[in-house]
Amino acid sequence: MILVGNQRGGARDLARHLLKDENDHVHVHEVRGFASDDLDEAFQEAYALSRGTRCKQFLFSMSFNPPPQKEVTVEMFEAAIEQAEERLGLTGQPRAIVFHEKEGRRHAHAVWSRIDAENLKAVQLSFSKRKMQELSRDLYLEHGWQMPRGLVNSRERDPRSFTLEEWQQAKRVERDPKDIKAAIQDAWAISDSAASLGHALQERGFKLARGDRRGFVVTDYRGEVYSLSRWAGIKPKQIRDRVGDAQELPSLEQAKRDTAREMQGKLSQFQQELDARAAQAKAEHQRQKQILIERQRAERAAAFERIAQREAIEARERQARFSAGLRGLWDKLRGEHARIREENERRAYECFKRDRAERDTLVFRQLEQRRLLEQRARHRQEHIAERQQELRQDALRYRETTEPSREDRREAFKQRRREERGKEPGRDRPRGPER
Repeated sequence: MILVGNQRGGARDLARHLLKDENDHVHVHEVRGFASDDLDEAFQEAYALSRGTRCKQFLFSMSFNPPPQKEVTVEMFEAAIEQAEERLGLTGQPRAIVFHEKEGRRHAHAVWSRIDAENLKAVQLSFSKRKMQELSRDLYLEHGWQMPRGLVNSRERDPRSFTLEEWQQAKRVERDPKDIKAAIQDAWAISDSAASLGHALQERGFKLARGDRRGFVVTDYRGEVYSLSRWAGIKPKQIRDRVGDAQELPSLEQAKRDTAREMQGKLSQFQQELDARAAQAKAEHQRQKQILIERQRAERAAAFERIAQREAIEARERQARFSAGLRGLWDKLRGEHARIREENERRAYECFKRDRAERDTLVFRQLEQRRLLEQRARHRQEHIAERQQELRQDALRYRETTEPSREDRREAFKQRRREERGKEPGRDRPRGPER
């Protein structure tokens, strides 16, 4: 159980934060040692007492966060809070306990008043951070939970230090060589010129280009290069007779850049479509979450009301076991009254444990419903995120392809230099007669 605590003031702000409706469910479990049962008024009482001291941070607030997927009962939370209270030296101090449920998880907040009302001074909290860490480690060992690395090794305290591969290399979709060969052969079979061959190849996802060795090549949308002669099963002379001079075709680099520009526009459309799907999925998740929260709140209110009614009925039944009048006096004299009282106390405690177990069972079931909803939403988000990442990787690769290659830049530079030299004065001046 991860414990996070700090000394603080701001009584009204803390009460408002603990009761904030941004959580799925909020339950004030206990307000002890204060004159008022209202959370805000209780904290204001601690503030009023602090005015008689020099203490500015008159409250100590601690959160108790159990591991995900673990079912932690109210009794287990109370035991952890009691241990924290004892180790911090806050035993007997007024305190409040509030339970929060959100995103399918339940955690508790405990707030103590640091002001000792009898001596009118603040309880000193020394080494509270170390004590909380030790208690957190003990709670993990006590319940047999897998301990976070941050508690095993003090140099790795932050459990959020784990890194994720957010920028993964896009998976390459392999294409069957037989399909590639069949597509190129079909394009060759239905064409009779360079123009018709280029059009047929383009319909099948290829571009016709001039290779580096003045041969005829085909490139696809991924930048893969295929020899037209080898993949079509045609001799180079037959290709020259039908297509003509390879020098009239665009270079391989130019064909790749043209494909990349075309694909960038398509990828932009895909990205917009994924963004729209992500927004739609988020809105649908929010709608389902709100419906679930409202249903759970109604179910919880009805269940708690039934428990309260049953508790009142059982209390009346226990009270009815006592005799009234002279018979009641006689029962006291012969010890029957004391025996009934002890039996009633035993029954009341059994009923209390039963009611608490029923509340926990309901809460655990609703937490599981919330976790399943969050799990489905997270899977959808991860699926969309993976596809968005693949599109970003593809877009980056195509953007790099559209940039001129090093050889093209060098050739362009040489051409500019030749043009500049040709424009220099005196370059075209006729030479004088030889002597």
